[in-house]
Formats: sequence, structure tokens, C-alpha cells
Amino acid sequence: MSWQREGFETHEGEVGVLLADGTEPAPVLFALGSTAYFHESTDWWVYDGTMRRPTVTAMRGRCACGWRGERTVPLDWEEVRSAGRDAYDVSGPEEDWEAHMDDVAARALALPDDVAALLHTLRERLDDLIDDDPVLVLKAVEAMETIVADLGPLAARYIKGDAVPLPRLAEALGTTEKAAGSRLTHYTYLSG
Repeated sequence: MSWQREGFETHEGEVGVLLADGTEPAPVLFALGSTAYFHESTDWWVYDGTMRRPTVTAMRGRCACGWRGERTVPLDWEEVRSAGRDAYDVSGPEEDWEAHMDDVAARALALPDDVAALLHTLRERLDDLIDDDPVLVLKAVEAMETIVADLGPLAARYIKGDAVPLPRLAEALGTTEKAAGSRLTHYTYLSG
């Protein structure tokens, strides 16, 4: 189970776990038949101590950006087995991740109200049109791609010219540094 917030897709959250010594365990590997392929999992419930897996003692919020919640919540494996993993209360880590996302959103740049309203209206209108006339939607998407191809590289050049540090760019976009760098590179080399 993971958590996402619209507009902040690179900040996927989930339940993180800790061993008794306070460290995070390595991913659990599962052999799939007689192949050389192994499935890897960091789902909290796989660390139950069965089949020589490590047993975790606490959980906390975790985000794909690298953030880890400070608050830890004890994990009661007897209750997990009794209630079932889907019914087990993981609201504490999720609430902490939500607070992290509130902080991310507060530090991200907000679009001007008129631009946000235009984009919202455009999205709603195209959603209405898609069933009736997908050709018109495709035409509108093509027009938007032209705008992106014209303005994306220009914005990327301004950002590079102003030497905006990658951590600041990531914060302003509400994304990770890796995603911000990738986006900047994409628009730098985008041609119309």
C-alpha cells in the first residue's frame, strides 16, 4: 500500500519499518520458481520473521524522496496476525507522511490563480469532449505540445542562466532533485 498526492507524484509515501536496533532492513528477496529472477519487496508486512526474514519492531512514515518520519509506532505482530495486515492500523505513519506532504506543498511554488484556473477549465473541457470528439481533444493536445515545445526550453535556459541550484528547483517544483534535474534536462533539449 502506498500513498500519493495529486501534483506530487515523485513523493510516493508508504509504511517504513525499523529493526530493534533502529536501522532499516534491506529489501526482502523472493525467488520466483526456477528462474534467476528475484522479486524484491519493502512492504512492511513481509518483515514478520517468517521464512528467515528479519522481524521489524516499529514502523514510521517513509517517502520516495528520502524523507523518514521521526515518530515511530510499535508493531504488534500478534495483532497483525489476528486482525490481518489489511485491517492493521497504519494511520500514524500515513498521518506523518501527510504532514511531510503539507510541508512539501507549502514550499512549492503555486501557479498564479489565473493560470491555475485556465488549466483547470481546460482539463474539464477536454474531459467533456473526449467521448464526443476525441479528434478535437487530439488537436488541443497538439496545440498544448507546441506551447510546451516553445516555452519549456526557454524556461530551462532562464533557469540555467540564473544558476538556480537543483535543491531549490526541486523544492519550487514540489519534486525530488532527481526528477527536477530530469525535467530540466528534458526541456533543455526539447525541440518543437
